[in-house]
Amino acid sequence: MLFRRRPYTRTERPDMPVDEPHPAGSPRARLELRAIRALLDAQRRRVTAYAEHYGPGLPNPTPPASPASVPPTCQDVLDALPVAALLLTPVVGEDGEVRDIILLARNAVARAYAASRFPEDAVPPWTGPVPLFERIPSLASTAIPGMLAEAYHRRTPQQSDAVEWLVRTRSGPVRISVEVRIAPCGDHFLLTWEPGGRLRMATAAQQLVRTCWVEWNLADEGIQPSRGFRQVLGLAEEAPLPSLFDLAAAATPDSRSTLYQALYDVILRKRTTDCELRFGGGERVFRMVAEPVRIVPGGLVWALRAVLIDVTTDRRRREAAERAERDARREHERAEAVAEIADVLRDAVLPHFQDELETYGLEAAAVYRPDAPGAGVGGDWYKARGLPDGRLLVALGDARGHGLAAVTLMAKLRYALAGLAYTSQPVELLTQWLNEVACADARESTATAIIARYHPDLSVLRWTCAGHPRPVLLRDGRATQLPAPAGGPGLTLGVMPNTVYSATETPLETGDIVLMYSDGLTERRPADPDADTRRFLQAAECCFRETAPGAGHAGLQDYAERLVGHLDGPHRTDDATLLALRRTA
Repeated sequence: MLFRRRPYTRTERPDMPVDEPHPAGSPRARLELRAIRALLDAQRRRVTAYAEHYGPGLPNPTPPASPASVPPTCQDVLDALPVAALLLTPVVGEDGEVRDIILLARNAVARAYAASRFPEDAVPPWTGPVPLFERIPSLASTAIPGMLAEAYHRRTPQQSDAVEWLVRTRSGPVRISVEVRIAPCGDHFLLTWEPGGRLRMATAAQQLVRTCWVEWNLADEGIQPSRGFRQVLGLAEEAPLPSLFDLAAAATPDSRSTLYQALYDVILRKRTTDCELRFGGGERVFRMVAEPVRIVPGGLVWALRAVLIDVTTDRRRREAAERAERDARREHERAEAVAEIADVLRDAVLPHFQDELETYGLEAAAVYRPDAPGAGVGGDWYKARGLPDGRLLVALGDARGHGLAAVTLMAKLRYALAGLAYTSQPVELLTQWLNEVACADARESTATAIIARYHPDLSVLRWTCAGHPRPVLLRDGRATQLPAPAGGPGLTLGVMPNTVYSATETPLETGDIVLMYSDGLTERRPADPDADTRRFLQAAECCFRETAPGAGHAGLQDYAERLVGHLDGPHRTDDATLLALRRTA
């Protein structure tokens, strides 16, 4: 049925912490609440005394004067209303239900509204009383029929926040959005509306920016809130409005001292001030900006007017940003500390060659580039050390991983090899022993390496390979990868104990350059070891053609730097090391 009784209900909202005051905890919290109560009570007494002393007395009843003129007509009363109004009368059926509504009259504001919103042909011209839904058919599908039925049966005013309908015109549909109120008026109804839903939009705006306002009367604790006050605070629609003392009781104990100071500044110092309030154990945070409302300029503060802004989300974002900043600062400090340790370790374990290999008829140059995204420390290492038997130990390795864990394994293997080399045992046995050292480590410790010994009297480099890229021989500008030992390259160090390694010998001619490098210098994604090797060989020959290595350590170092620069780039994700040995005699 069109006029069925449909009581208008507002959307329910869950109660927030403000609805239930925080229990008084420590003695200090109770004292702060008492102080706020005492401040408000004292101001109430001052305002009451002022009103009694300066306010007007009670009015004396006087007999009503006789009317001086004829009472206004119904139309005069309608036209006097400041809002658009329609006078309606119900048509009731035998069952007592409203069957139709007759539009009897409209006031000047309603006529002006219709003229401003609708073209002349959109609504039939006014000829007198007419069924409401015959004149404006689209109203039948709105909340208005139900509101009329409720007003008829309950004899109480009905109100709707928003009623919307469309009026079809030749130029297109016109959307109407108004706030409607229907009130019984004798045997008739008075339907009034305000255009544009200003109150509804104000409420929506308050919720959108999480802001509301309120005025607390300090004399009688009267409260005049904005329409979105309850929604912003998270109160239920039927919840009582909180007084200033209720606000203090609901706040967390650490907020009460700042609230007291704010109230003191507004009430006694007559200043505009602001403070931050937390509710529900700090889950909700509000910023309150308050100002005094005085009876006369410079006089007593009669009321407190405040704007409450929900800054919970902003505070959480700020706190998260501060935590992230602290974490980033700690991480930066840690990275700096690791980098400092790495610098010391590198200086301790990675030699800087000058002319110390001249007695062996060799020159050496090395370039080390740490992992770019890391802290400047990694697992690459190299070594060239003279042995008591007159031969030279040469090695280059790459310990698995990054950071201090990798450099710890690197240092362990490097120093273990230095000690093992003094046994004068063949390099294949040194490699086997070094593998046992890696396997004995409690952690997953693996590494690749080239272990070599140079015999200056024979000009022969005898070397083994443990899962590492094989050395490259640069002779007369042509680069070739050295053949693997018999049986192929050995297993990576630390994979399997009791592994046996084999060695191979490479005779060197005067001017030959042996290049040992780690895979971080050539590796690309996706991995292709053969393509990586070809890229290294091409780069070695290209740099030689551009400028042949000059004489002495400086010339060899320059060539090594140019070769690394040719291969390096933003693609690199691991340490990169190059060790160059040149036979001079």
